[in-house]
Amino acid sequence: MLFMMALLSCLTISAQKKWTLDDCINYAIENNLTMRQARLTKKAVQENTKQSKAELFPSLSASTNHTVAYDPWVDSNLGDEKISLNKTSYFGSYNLSGKWTVWNGGKNINQLRSDRLTEQQAELDIEETSNSIQEEIAKVYIQALYTNEAINVNKESLEASKKNEERGQKMVEVGSLSKAELAQLTAQRATDEYNLVDIETKLAKYIVQLKQLLELLDDTGFDIAIPATPDEQALAPIPDLLSVYERSLQVRPEIKNADLGVKQADLDIKIARANYMPTVSLTGGVSTNTSSPNSIKWGQQMKANFDLSAGVGVTVPIFDNRLAKTSVNKARIQREQALLDQRDERETLYDIIEDYWLDAQTNQQKFRAALVSVESEQKSYDLLSEQFELGLKNIVELLTGKVNLLKAQQSKLQSKYTAILSLQLLRFYQGEKMNL
Repeated sequence: MLFMMALLSCLTISAQKKWTLDDCINYAIENNLTMRQARLTKKAVQENTKQSKAELFPSLSASTNHTVAYDPWVDSNLGDEKISLNKTSYFGSYNLSGKWTVWNGGKNINQLRSDRLTEQQAELDIEETSNSIQEEIAKVYIQALYTNEAINVNKESLEASKKNEERGQKMVEVGSLSKAELAQLTAQRATDEYNLVDIETKLAKYIVQLKQLLELLDDTGFDIAIPATPDEQALAPIPDLLSVYERSLQVRPEIKNADLGVKQADLDIKIARANYMPTVSLTGGVSTNTSSPNSIKWGQQMKANFDLSAGVGVTVPIFDNRLAKTSVNKARIQREQALLDQRDERETLYDIIEDYWLDAQTNQQKFRAALVSVESEQKSYDLLSEQFELGLKNIVELLTGKVNLLKAQQSKLQSKYTAILSLQLLRFYQGEKMNL
């Protein structure tokens, strides 16, 4: 039984899902709390639009009132003649009324248009949130890929240190190396072990950070897929800066949102100006009533008291304590603010794209140089190792060559993955899908 449980556990671990970048993004877009809140906000805005649309149509209401009255001294009001009367009486009324605002300066029409723009902005807010989440996930994911490859480099460095230490022990035994020099090799091996643990810890932190971005709260294992990232991917052609910017202006939701903000500000000015205009409304109603003291039958009372009415109402603003003027001025100020926001969004977008473009340019150049440097340092270290074993190089020269090789390898990885990230984000800002 225990053997079967252990086997099932091993199978579960081996079958554990490896999350790709697409998996992470798709899951976050569907389940992220901020995304879900943005969708709820859109639903609330849609209700406002439906309400504004309904305001264009007439309203209709029905009411009825029923009253029972009791007069204990009704007999005494008749003087000396005593007549038995019903001291309890009933009164009922029935009303049906409607109202329709025919014209209010175009306020209701413009309000509906404004609410429709707000609904579009809510949808763009969802896209903005989605883009922000995707960008953050891509940065952490690619950083995890870089750290994973850095682990392999550190493992190779540790293996080289172990071999140097073993070689040094043999050289001590034959008297060609001092124990002090062997201690330096041992210290280098211990340093490489520490560096490996440190980089593995960093990878674990990036994995946890990704899990937090996905808001995975369960205790199940989480790991990422490691795609092939050839050097050619970091050296892909960099698109023209202005072409990326021009394309992003057409597709980025924050730009569309800012443009809608200006349109909405224009509508707000029209809505505010409507306060200067008269309001024309139509009213109509049907009513009747009945009472028990009346000797006429209930049905005949309903017919006899039936009343049908219709009317036209006109309200003309004369003096409103500056409310209309204040509303118009505030709406104009808001439009100026919307124009500034629009310009700010465009400038911010350009700055972001320019940063990614410069990062791509710079790190591609660094990567090309690092490829040559790694190759040169590897040859140098291999030669130093041979010469050290022959006693032609000392321990300091060997360790210096090893450190230089490790630095070159790390520079190569950093420039490679920074270039890949920048290229992917340039694609993303043009509305294309990130693909690793």
